[in-house]
Amino acid sequence: MEFNHYSVLLRETIEQLHVKPDGIYVDGTLGGGGHAYEVCKQLTTGRFYGIDQDDAAIAAAGERLAPFGDKVTILRNNYCNMKAALAAEGVTKVDGIVLDLGVSSYQLDTEERGFSYRFDAPLDMRMDRRQTLTARDIVNNYSESELFRIIRDYGEDKFAKNIAKHIVMRRADKPIETTFELNEVIKAAIPAKMRQNGHPSKQTFQAIRIECNRELEVLRNTLDDFIELLNPGGRLCIITFHSLEDRIVKLSFKKNENPCTCPPNFPTCVCGQVSKGTVITRKAILPGEKELEENSRSKSAKLRVFEAS
Repeated sequence: MEFNHYSVLLRETIEQLHVKPDGIYVDGTLGGGGHAYEVCKQLTTGRFYGIDQDDAAIAAAGERLAPFGDKVTILRNNYCNMKAALAAEGVTKVDGIVLDLGVSSYQLDTEERGFSYRFDAPLDMRMDRRQTLTARDIVNNYSESELFRIIRDYGEDKFAKNIAKHIVMRRADKPIETTFELNEVIKAAIPAKMRQNGHPSKQTFQAIRIECNRELEVLRNTLDDFIELLNPGGRLCIITFHSLEDRIVKLSFKKNENPCTCPPNFPTCVCGQVSKGTVITRKAILPGEKELEENSRSKSAKLRVFEAS
């Protein structure tokens, strides 16, 4: 099987998905269609549904998946609405679901989207451009305590308090409009000797992006739905890029495998909670050396897999 290298953990995900030629598969974060393409190649009478909230991703994936004709249906939506969006297409059960979380390479590399600290652009960071809330609104309108909370919790940055303080001080003079203006503020808030490990803005940008797109909330609220959508033997494959997402996925899989709430000293289960399936990955699957060399963005990627019973 030939694989392109634009999608992280591509080979591992496709192998774990156990694609059946006549199955129904869904990618909830379609992006450029890298995972989707490999799934569609293996379908004969099967069907594929791609979901993404980003209009640019939908255009790119539509072009890439065009050779598969009517086997493919692309829906512009947030994956949190997957159950309802599929039901509207007459689909109530599927054989596999893929989620590749976080920001896509396409979004990071499109300068004017404002996702990256590497390009000078307006502070935007919306994955769905129909949404009104932008990164600029968060940076200029959130209180100092709210900024501290999101940079601490979503960016896991130990200088969160100082960064929040510096943002509020700077915006008192004039609004912070661009990524490079925000870079300057963050840099000033971090001691020079602590700026050696990667770009100083990395964690704060991650935090603002997560807040802007409600990424963790959406993930937490939809994992049970995905597992319910699976046919027996169907698999859910989720790729995460930071510990916050990974923890949510890991705990949800564990709870769905063993939902019993009885005290450990009870001789038999009386709560009536039934296991929804099996956690396939006791340890997350990580990228191999070759992928790490070829794609630096795969560095923090982890794949976890759940199989429905």
